Amino acid sequence: MSTSDSRGQMVLHITEQDAERVRMELGLPNAVLDGENETLKRDGFVVSQDGVFYVIQLEPEYDPGRFKVGFTTDLDDRLRKHRCSAPHSIVLRSWVCKSLWEKTAIDCVTVGCDRLHTEVFRTASIDDVIGRCERFFELMPK
Repeated sequence: MSTSDSRGQMVLHITEQDAERVRMELGLPNAVLDGENETLKRDGFVVSQDGVFYVIQLEPEYDPGRFKVGFTTDLDDRLRKHRCSAPHSIVLRSWVCKSLWEKTAIDCVTVGCDRLHTEVFRTASIDDVIGRCERFFELMPK
């Protein structure tokens, strides 16, 4: 079946009643769309939410090209946790972001960087990374 939501593509779907039976069989909670934030909630767990995407410089004085990027709903708490292992960490910039954008943002803004860990990278120019972040988030819906 092709629908307006599928942009002309053929899609298969099941009814809401069948989806409920599948969730019950698998022991999954019901999904509820929270209209205020337009986030999918499952028994109190938020699947997608609004927050910020950040660039944290881990060792500004000794290794200025090493940085961490990611998504959080509480930037102060995230920085506090990073300071346990990198006490001189500083937030360089942050942008309003949906959690679903995180992996795409990371892939886009770290092009040409060396991956040191999951979300930790090294670059020759942190300003280039910030510039790619600026361009990425200019394109995203407000």
